[in-house]
Amino acid sequence: MRRFTLELGTIAAATLLALTVGPAGPAQATAPTKAAANTAYFNLRDVQGANFTILLNDAAKIKEAREIVADGLHKIVVGRIVKRTASYNPQWEFHLNPDTVTFADMAIEVCDATIRYTNDHLDEAGGPFLPGLYWCPWTGRLTAEVPAP
Repeated sequence: MRRFTLELGTIAAATLLALTVGPAGPAQATAPTKAAANTAYFNLRDVQGANFTILLNDAAKIKEAREIVADGLHKIVVGRIVKRTASYNPQWEFHLNPDTVTFADMAIEVCDATIRYTNDHLDEAGGPFLPGLYWCPWTGRLTAEVPAP
């Protein structure tokens, strides 16, 4: 009964998260879908001092990220992780699918984890840990736009 309850809770959390952030698109689609002029990279720093690079390829999202950095706003980055290293984030074994990145004022706890914890527990992501592969590091802050690698 406990296992059934855990599985049911995981399904409910994933459904709630999907409804919160909207459609995600394919989890493994990471190639930029817009022209290169609409590509920008941003640094995300968490409470442990770890840095993570986020690729954005949508003009509206790039504009929003630039405003967040310029105004020092606290917005939570929400996106779906891809379990493989990206060329612009070589120190981590995962990256965010740029088509799924959004910015939120609040997010549910089930998608919260630090950068290092996410990397160290990547094999568990997609189940009870980070259901649906959604990640929303509450302590993460966009600190700067960074040059393309």
